[in-house]
Amino acid sequence: MEPGRSRRRGTALDEAILAAAWAELTEHGYIDMTLESVARRAGTSRPVLYRRWPTRMKLATAAIVRYLALNPISVPDLGSVRDELRLLLRHLSDRARPELLRLIFDMTGDLADARSNLADLKAEITNGVLMRSILQRGIDRGEIDRDRLTPRIAALPTDLARHEVLMTLAPLSDDVIREIVDEVFLPLVRSDRKGR
Repeated sequence: MEPGRSRRRGTALDEAILAAAWAELTEHGYIDMTLESVARRAGTSRPVLYRRWPTRMKLATAAIVRYLALNPISVPDLGSVRDELRLLLRHLSDRARPELLRLIFDMTGDLADARSNLADLKAEITNGVLMRSILQRGIDRGEIDRDRLTPRIAALPTDLARHEVLMTLAPLSDDVIREIVDEVFLPLVRSDRKGR
């Protein structure tokens, strides 16, 4: 430790490590990121990292979660579930930059080795609060029939958007967003009170 530099602990140390991990991921990619390179950049040791995140995959996942938390998506009440969902999908698409997608693809080997998968990774990265909030507003306004909103159907817009981005490695077009919301999702959940 450098003279005059106090020892970091707890949250301060975690933040320094995750910032270093994100820098390594964005500069060198997942394949070339090592616990040693992150420890060196964070000014700590590999055992310190290993106690918190025992694998490269766990550390990378935590760094992605931190990045997403520092760059949150917000969708205000626009008075229409259709408009809110379209805005959400646009924001999600815009945030899914090529380098972030590359990280996800590069992690699949380690996911398989850990007997995990992309669905498990998604569950660690996102909590779905924003989508639930949009859907609840739609229910409250009478646009969505709560009885038609199963967990799988509730996840459908973001799952379809994620699938499209992962398959094409390109941002969602306005037409794709419109199709997901207007032609697939809303017909499944629309309240009879609102009609077409």
